[in-house]
Amino acid sequence: MKPTLVILAAGMGSRYGGLKQLDEVGPNGEAIIDYSLYDAIRAGFGKVVFVIRTDFAQEFKAKFEPKLKGRIEIRYVYQSLDKIPEGSILNPEREKPWGTSHATMMAEKEVNGPMAVINADDFYGRNAYLVMAEFLTNSKDDNEYSMVGYNVANTLSEFGTVSRGVCNTDPQGYLTTVVERIKIQRDEDGIYFYEDDSRTRINENTPVSMNFWGLKPNVFQYLNDGFKEFFEHYGNELKSEYFIPYLINDQIVKGVIKTKVIQCDSPWFGVTYKQDKPIVQNRIKELISSGAYPENLWS
Repeated sequence: MKPTLVILAAGMGSRYGGLKQLDEVGPNGEAIIDYSLYDAIRAGFGKVVFVIRTDFAQEFKAKFEPKLKGRIEIRYVYQSLDKIPEGSILNPEREKPWGTSHATMMAEKEVNGPMAVINADDFYGRNAYLVMAEFLTNSKDDNEYSMVGYNVANTLSEFGTVSRGVCNTDPQGYLTTVVERIKIQRDEDGIYFYEDDSRTRINENTPVSMNFWGLKPNVFQYLNDGFKEFFEHYGNELKSEYFIPYLINDQIVKGVIKTKVIQCDSPWFGVTYKQDKPIVQNRIKELISSGAYPENLWS
């Protein structure tokens, strides 16, 4: 069975100031998702599940369906605030989505085998899809997960703080902990994450998660159980989010799963802020000039 690619594309882009999932960064109007799909198809993924919002579904489908027809199986699922545990009450002032774990939960009915989960607005590079497809195809242990790791120094923005899953690994390359830090930036004297009124330094070579996960179908049970517990504690808050690293770390600590950190030499870049867009466009031009991608992906 070919692995499935789940693309989390329901975010609101509050720091970006717009719908960055569809923003054009390639020379012929390609979005970052186009390059992700192109790489995934080349790597052997057989199905893509888009997690989106209903308010831009028509625009989203119009952009991608003509390109993908006949190349990969396509499915759509929808993330919304009202998809909460049965019997729970939604805070009427809440606007922010529930986070990446909640978004992944939406794909449950469309995934029946190994899957990779990625962000819509991150460029991971061809080799990342190759090593992930190899892992998902060859790993037969239902409780062995994986993630593609990148050095934190190569994942920052010049224009503000970023959120990253900061990882620790054992000598065999498996995660021992992964902690989501929501405010990381480079200062004059190094890289730090900020929490409350304190800052903590991070080594430049520290591996971080860029939300490229290799998961098995049993993850949905863990996700649903974890979200119920999350909602009990944080469901009334306006900005709390249920991130995938929270779920992964919890299951590692419990001894339920093991998660392999896969290092690869692909470039990573993304658009957290509007000012990041010209940088992304230049990086893509360089990759096209080097022959890594054709100038028009889908012609």
